[in-house]
Amino acid sequence: MNPPSSDPSLPRRALHHRDFRYFVSARFLALVSHQMINVAMGQYIWELTHNPLYLGYIGLALFLPKIAFVLVSGHTADRYDRKRVILICRLIQFVAAIGLVIALLFDSSTQLWQLFTLLFLIGVANAFDGPASQSIVPQLVPLAHLKDAVTWSTSAVQFSFIVGPAAAGWIYAAGNRAVDVLYVVVAMRLASMLLVTLIRSRTEQLDKSEISWKTLVAGIRYVFEKRVILGAISLDLFAVLLGGAIALMPIYANEILKVGPSGLGILRAAPAVGAGFTALALAYLPPLKRAGNTMFLCVALFGIFTILFGISTNFLFSLFCLFILGAADMVSVVIRGVLVQIKTPPVMRGRVSAVNIVFIGASNELGEFESGLTAAWFGVVPSVVIGGLGTLAVVGVWAWRFPELRRYKKMEDAS
Repeated sequence: MNPPSSDPSLPRRALHHRDFRYFVSARFLALVSHQMINVAMGQYIWELTHNPLYLGYIGLALFLPKIAFVLVSGHTADRYDRKRVILICRLIQFVAAIGLVIALLFDSSTQLWQLFTLLFLIGVANAFDGPASQSIVPQLVPLAHLKDAVTWSTSAVQFSFIVGPAAAGWIYAAGNRAVDVLYVVVAMRLASMLLVTLIRSRTEQLDKSEISWKTLVAGIRYVFEKRVILGAISLDLFAVLLGGAIALMPIYANEILKVGPSGLGILRAAPAVGAGFTALALAYLPPLKRAGNTMFLCVALFGIFTILFGISTNFLFSLFCLFILGAADMVSVVIRGVLVQIKTPPVMRGRVSAVNIVFIGASNELGEFESGLTAAWFGVVPSVVIGGLGTLAVVGVWAWRFPELRRYKKMEDAS
């Protein structure tokens, strides 16, 4: 491992480590390609069905594996070499992307169940990839650089949300074919897999205890015992679960804002633009002195701008709303990410990360299903507005029920 910068105040110090650079680059490519799949499949299935419920099924297909394998995936990340786990997952994602290409090349005979099956397979790979990817970060940098590594890793996630949707929207609009997007996805999946092979991670202590029900549920038990962790990840779960409107973007782009596939890509990228700028700012700004209260404030802003986006009929104002809610969400993401990593012992990080990813997946993919379902029941705009109001209600209840999270000060004091 290369030596860190001589100036410990530099926010780029995590990037001085060779293996972390390979890891974050591979993760960026994998996540960009995942966002491209979401946009391409969302537009394709909307054009095919014009039913918001089927847009929700995309999120459900990607989420169900996370909840189904939560115990096994976390345990796998704690018992086996995390680099190898990630590599196998990237291989499966690569094969599934090829499967989507083949299915769309024969779209006249392709059934929706085939597409959802392949998305489910991607979801299975993601279920194991996520805990291993989150828990390997402390193996790639010294503990003193962990906060910076989490920030840069999270920044890569957010910038993938910018590049992926925008690129997918433009490619789709240029050829009016989802398969053109998937050609690029396949290439990115392959590049991500090859970058993972170059990582030389340090091996932390792995859990060698005999597999039992007690060891499988240890991550869940640990999260529920540490109320500050439980409060942080459950706040994100319910706030974004209710306030998410991502699944309905194809409807907003095509029916309400009238901007088509290219506009859809820009709309999907807008929250990540706000999040990306915020991530860079957090990397250079001094540590937050009142992290807990800041987290509550930002989740409330997320709810407010979700409501404003829901009622907007102006494309530019909609982009502004998405930019702000993405920026607000990014602050809570960084606070939660640092808190979970620092307060979790190495032998437990895989299982705790698996629980954290289920919470995140529930807020994102299951939130997309919830959005599609409520839109089918109440209409598109009312479902988004109701979700934003629900987010504000969650902030109030969690501020009351988790006072230890409100009292959480500097992120560096989490240990």
